[in-house]
Amino acid sequence: ALAPRCGWVLPGLEQRLAVTAVVSPAAARPYGVAAKPAKKDAKRTRQEKVKEKPPPRRRPLMTKPVDDVYLTWLYRRPSYELEQAVGMLKKFQELDFTHPKQFVYINMFLDMALQKKKKVDPFSSSVTLPYRFMDEVNKVLVFTENTQEAEVAREHGAAIVGGVELIKWILEDEIQADFYVAVPAIIPKLIPLRNKLKRKYPSTRRNSLGSDIPKMLQFFRECHEYAVEDESIIKTRIARLDMPTEHIIANLKTIIHDICTFKPSDFDPIVKRLVIRSSTSEGLLLNLDGILPQVEKVEEKEEEDAVDEDQRKPAQESVSS
Repeated sequence: ALAPRCGWVLPGLEQRLAVTAVVSPAAARPYGVAAKPAKKDAKRTRQEKVKEKPPPRRRPLMTKPVDDVYLTWLYRRPSYELEQAVGMLKKFQELDFTHPKQFVYINMFLDMALQKKKKVDPFSSSVTLPYRFMDEVNKVLVFTENTQEAEVAREHGAAIVGGVELIKWILEDEIQADFYVAVPAIIPKLIPLRNKLKRKYPSTRRNSLGSDIPKMLQFFRECHEYAVEDESIIKTRIARLDMPTEHIIANLKTIIHDICTFKPSDFDPIVKRLVIRSSTSEGLLLNLDGILPQVEKVEEKEEEDAVDEDQRKPAQESVSS
């Protein structure tokens, strides 16, 4: 490019221009840019070294502490028998001088898994406890347009009784109830309330839709409701601490047995971990032996008995022959 303008060329300039044209683009880059591949290689080697390092060894958890003062994370959390745990809660109340009629709660951690990545959907249920611990009764609303049925509902303790005229007041939150029951004749007119009431919408599956109004009212006025939270946890109260120990245990087992009906018995038990506590105490981990229904063991015994009978039959036939 200089030759046409100047009209002359210095000796050896053509060779120099040719040499600079042949030089690779990488050689013309600044020194800092050329060092990038080396840094990447260094990063890779560091990552490989980190991967090659074995994970730090953790001390195995010890079963039982020796001293009164110890680090809790070094030991396995102790589990207690149900009767022993209830007795400890009562003792805590006496030592702490807390209210004797405080509620007793249970926290259940569930195993919702089924086969092939399927799982039990979160559910809610109502159950009648053998020993009531609440003074007040639930507020129940009855949907019916029959005057005789409405009179029967009022006589058996219904808080609110009415027909289609209640829909507007419910949608505007002017009327609220703990439970809603209905007779089959009016259920087609209650469809606008389906999204509003959700799981409280009257249905035969929840035993809140039927013709026996007294029976439905007796159940829902005194029943205890619980629901799954965070997809796998149930937190609910079961009794008062001043109740007899056997009454607290009976209420707990009633709820546990009802929860176990939501998962087929041929899978692992739905209750994976169970903690009991009072309003002011720490949580005590329970030993599940003797609490969960023994359905699978009974089926195994029946199968063993059937096998024994099959083995006895050939022996009896040979003797008779």
